[in-house]
Amino acid sequence: MFKKILIANRGEIACRVIKTARRMGIATVAVYSDADARALHVEMADEKVHIGPPQAAQSYLLIDRMVEACRQTSAEAVHPGYGFLSERSAFPKALAEAGITFIGPNPRAIDAMGDKIESKITAAAAGVSTVPGHLGVVQDEGEAVKIAAKIGYPVMIKASAGGGGKGMRIAHTADEVKDGFARAKSEAKSSFGDDRVFIEKFIVNPRHIEIQVLGDKHGNIIHLGERECSIQRRNQKVVEEAPSPLLDAKTRAAMGAQAVALARAVGYDSAGTVEFVAGQDKSFFFLEMNTRLQVEHPVTELVTGIDLVEQMIRVAAGEKLAINQSDVTLKGWAVESRIYAEDPYRGFLPSTGRLIKYRPPAEQETDGVVIRNDTGVYEGGEISIWYDPMIAKLCTHASARGEAIAAMAAALDGFYIDGIRHNVSFLSAIMQNPRWLTGQLSTGFIAEEFPDGFRGAALTPEISATLSKVATILDHIENRRKRKINTQMNGHIGRHAMQRVVRLGQEWHDVEVTAEIDYIAGQSGWAPGIPVFRGEIAGQEVTVQVRPILNGYRLGHQGVTVDAYVFTRREAELVKLMPEEAAADTSKKLLCPMPGLVIAIAVGEGQEVKTGEPLAIVEAMKMENILRADRDVTVKKVNAKKGDSLAVDAVIMEFV
Repeated sequence: MFKKILIANRGEIACRVIKTARRMGIATVAVYSDADARALHVEMADEKVHIGPPQAAQSYLLIDRMVEACRQTSAEAVHPGYGFLSERSAFPKALAEAGITFIGPNPRAIDAMGDKIESKITAAAAGVSTVPGHLGVVQDEGEAVKIAAKIGYPVMIKASAGGGGKGMRIAHTADEVKDGFARAKSEAKSSFGDDRVFIEKFIVNPRHIEIQVLGDKHGNIIHLGERECSIQRRNQKVVEEAPSPLLDAKTRAAMGAQAVALARAVGYDSAGTVEFVAGQDKSFFFLEMNTRLQVEHPVTELVTGIDLVEQMIRVAAGEKLAINQSDVTLKGWAVESRIYAEDPYRGFLPSTGRLIKYRPPAEQETDGVVIRNDTGVYEGGEISIWYDPMIAKLCTHASARGEAIAAMAAALDGFYIDGIRHNVSFLSAIMQNPRWLTGQLSTGFIAEEFPDGFRGAALTPEISATLSKVATILDHIENRRKRKINTQMNGHIGRHAMQRVVRLGQEWHDVEVTAEIDYIAGQSGWAPGIPVFRGEIAGQEVTVQVRPILNGYRLGHQGVTVDAYVFTRREAELVKLMPEEAAADTSKKLLCPMPGLVIAIAVGEGQEVKTGEPLAIVEAMKMENILRADRDVTVKKVNAKKGDSLAVDAVIMEFV
């Protein structure tokens, strides 16, 4: 077994690998760029090596820097994590030349499966079901339009290299093919250094289901069941689970057999994932194979009890798999929610900045329910513009799907983050969604369930009743504290009315300060400054996020975020007479929706622009975001230019 390994990655996956290595008694080496000098993975590792400036192309993507870091620290092996160099065959080749072991598959398997075009050809030859499409590199947009028309709309334009939703576009018309072709090539070039794209048929109402495979260097290959990854946004997975609510034992066995057949065809010898697009009728087609550890691997670990990172390390060290296919059993259900630094109220645009508060729910196992949180950040740390916006992967495991979802909903309600925008409230809303709860999923789930974007979950009568009580309890606790302030006038006891009027958004609710509320206030443990309230209300355990605002509280629960104010009846009467402050008019300005780099300005001053036409392109966290006109406008003034770095809400241009 290795004595020391280097992790050629950053963030939560580097921390994840370090945890397993530490448990195995293996020393670890972290690499870091200037932007990651104070990162959590650097603090956790036994040694650290600086590898360059923030840009990934000048640090985490440089093979020679990784090899040199191994030489400096005498690391015997390298775990690549996911992304960066994990699927570049040149990396294990360079390591082999230096006498260093790659903790991953052999270069031949990476080459065979890392190229999406070649992988489909290989899969078809191995007897794996494949999606109809054009298995060749598309040269220009004219050829792209012809191919799309031949295949039939809708089509998917995809980068041949890479993954993670980058370099992928769905097109329903020739114009969308032209635009999608240009964007896919540009993103692929920026993210992977390879701008080749191909086109295939887009399966309508599909599900995304993948099979985890595991092989060793002695010809043994098994699969560890499936993961359902259909909850996606812009082809980026958001929520995953294992097993899939769609599959039965027969379909699972068939998909597993095809995945193993493909792995065997390329001599696969590590952990990897064979991805399928599945129809609602349980038909399935090969999508691609990821020759690395997947982001969502924890759900498989939770239902199988198998540490995939440990297996990768043991296999790389030459050990035979100690697990046979018959040993693999799926126990219970696991769900993973990806916590991202993005603003769901602004079209999920990336958010950057300092984590002023980062308070995840405690990792634990209680009454058969597991809460796990894989992260690479800490309170006071920074989410930078240079890398993926993931903050954490929150996972729950229980004996049944409903229990795992309920545990996830409660855990999300207790996941407190301040300083940046994040998607916790959106994830909480998904956990309450009827389609999600019944397993009626597809990759179009988010677009279909939130067609106008996310505006927060609905304030239902049940949630209103709960939050009205919570607000009253918080106010009652504060009033109790005020009664204890010393230097008050002797002989006078502060009295507080027992009738309250709670304003939740635009709703008004009468609440009485009952003995129950008095009891909960005394038992909750909440005090001003504590970010999460936990208590039992109407026989149910309730978790609510609490943010102080002027004269009130901003409460977050089950995807609902609402401002709550607690008044006496007389105060409420007076407040209702106050005029409402009007919001500032920004209708004649194009504001930058997130911190980012201006890639292009598509219009000039005085130009008339039609609805839907592009105004500018802003890049943030490796994704190019096209800002389009939401109505017919005439450009009055352009305030930004290509190459400018803009802050959120910076005025890009003004309209007449």
